[in-house]
Amino acid sequence: MQRDRGDGGSTEAGLVTAGRRRYPAWAAPATLVLTSLGLLDAAYLSFEHLTGSTSLACSETGTIDCLSVTTSRWSELFGIPVAYLGLGFFAVMVVACLPWFWLHGPRVIAGLRIAAAAGGLIMVFYLLWAEFFKIGAICLWCTGVHVLTFATLIALVFAQILSEPVDADPGDAAPEDDTSD
Repeated sequence: MQRDRGDGGSTEAGLVTAGRRRYPAWAAPATLVLTSLGLLDAAYLSFEHLTGSTSLACSETGTIDCLSVTTSRWSELFGIPVAYLGLGFFAVMVVACLPWFWLHGPRVIAGLRIAAAAGGLIMVFYLLWAEFFKIGAICLWCTGVHVLTFATLIALVFAQILSEPVDADPGDAAPEDDTSD
């Protein structure tokens, strides 16, 4: 049974109709929460970069050493602080994961969300390589960004896998002609 939600979308069996696809009802809120948390984490790291990492709430000794990571030469890419790149990435992802874009956005948005998250994961792999093999330390705040990027990509991929075309509803199919005698 389909219920009108009053915002242009409808729900049916845990799916939300968005244009010509039905997505799991959890997709928009889950990805919005993940990307919002990533935005907050990246904002904190950007603030720390801007202020010279003077108040970084993280260990500064041993393997977990946020200061070493956030002030290393690997904390910039092409002259741009990695924290700012993360902030921009999550700002774009928060907008792309707003419920309005799930329900009313152009079809291309679904593919762009996944492509952007995959690009973010490639950046995560680069940063992990730098932390483990070049810096010799990890930053817990950076690890939070890494985990949230990965979780966002997984949520987006599963939302796409579990989505279905609107016209695939078996209830909409014409009844078969029963001519058995």
